[in-house]
Amino acid sequence: MNTCAFLNEARKEAIDTVLECDAYRGGKLEKLIVSGCLPEKYAPELFPSLTEGDVFIGCNDADILLEAIERSYREGRLNLVGFGHESTGMRVLTTPLHYAYLKIADGCNNHCTYCLIPKIRGQYRSYPIEQLAREAESLGDLSELILVAQDTTRYGTDLYGASRFVPLIRRLSQIESVRAIRLLYCYPDMIDDALIEEIASNEKLIKYLDIPLQHSEDRILKLMNRKGSRKSYLDLIARLRARIPEIAIRSTFIAGFPTETDAENAALADFLREARLTNCGFFAYSREPDTAAYRLPGQVSARVKSTRVRALYAVQRAISEEFLRTKVGAVVPVLCDGVAEGGDRFVGRAYWSAPEIDGKVYFQAPYAEQGQTYLVRVTAADSYDLFGQTEDYDESAQ
Repeated sequence: MNTCAFLNEARKEAIDTVLECDAYRGGKLEKLIVSGCLPEKYAPELFPSLTEGDVFIGCNDADILLEAIERSYREGRLNLVGFGHESTGMRVLTTPLHYAYLKIADGCNNHCTYCLIPKIRGQYRSYPIEQLAREAESLGDLSELILVAQDTTRYGTDLYGASRFVPLIRRLSQIESVRAIRLLYCYPDMIDDALIEEIASNEKLIKYLDIPLQHSEDRILKLMNRKGSRKSYLDLIARLRARIPEIAIRSTFIAGFPTETDAENAALADFLREARLTNCGFFAYSREPDTAAYRLPGQVSARVKSTRVRALYAVQRAISEEFLRTKVGAVVPVLCDGVAEGGDRFVGRAYWSAPEIDGKVYFQAPYAEQGQTYLVRVTAADSYDLFGQTEDYDESAQ
């Protein structure tokens, strides 16, 4: 079991799943390995009590997995967090074969006051450009390579003394087996003219940018230890659209941060109406021990946080619906991700949607192959998804 420890909800889900899996002992289940962020951060407290886990290994211990399993048969329960090293071996894809994530760095130096990542993943550390290029080449033919890190735009600042994000993008763009590249987790303060120009001019770069803004109001941003302001965010969005008119911008926001007022939450809603972002996710602030924000006065009740999240989703839903309605009647290139649940149609994504987190396009076609792009005439839209058919689809023949 690979776990997350970022939020209390994720930790609870991980522990519940360990307990659920333990119920299968006595059949084919012999060992339960608990790996990733949960043991990395909480092994000293959890290992003695979560006895259902046979082996605990951390975020950088993948290279000792087989040895750990063998030892557990001889020695019993083992806590081996910190005994391994970051793996540089061949990747095994757990995504569909036509797209893959490439982690270009790990850790974070931003120290946002609500976030545990620096205490779980450590300081920011980039992987060398040529190492990443070899890994990307090893992944085979890809319709989409998705660059991820806790902060992709700071890539190279530790290794090379300055950001080398654009040179990395150019190097990966040279790989013939990579058809397109998508950028996630780009911090706003590091999106400069060079990156904007690269997105505009590089044919392999999808015109999509994920920018985690987290809030719009200056006082809350300062409490979060975020770099930026309402004005700088709106200016950045304007610069992006001036150079790349078709760009899709995604972001995430936190509602109910300590001391956030109703007026500040309403101002965030107004920001959404002004920014008109293509895709957004909203989260209720989670009070995490061992973070600076945990000690802040003015904690907001769960009920109020939930109400504010729902209100923000309602604002963004209206923006999304308006955007998608403009696509009805249009022909849109759609990357096929496979057969939709139910088996009666195909499902894919337009360029403005990343896997899992954004909307989908459901379409009818006589035939479609996963990883290939098809021209779909859009016939309907809802809040987040589009529906349509390829031009060669004959409804009367079905």
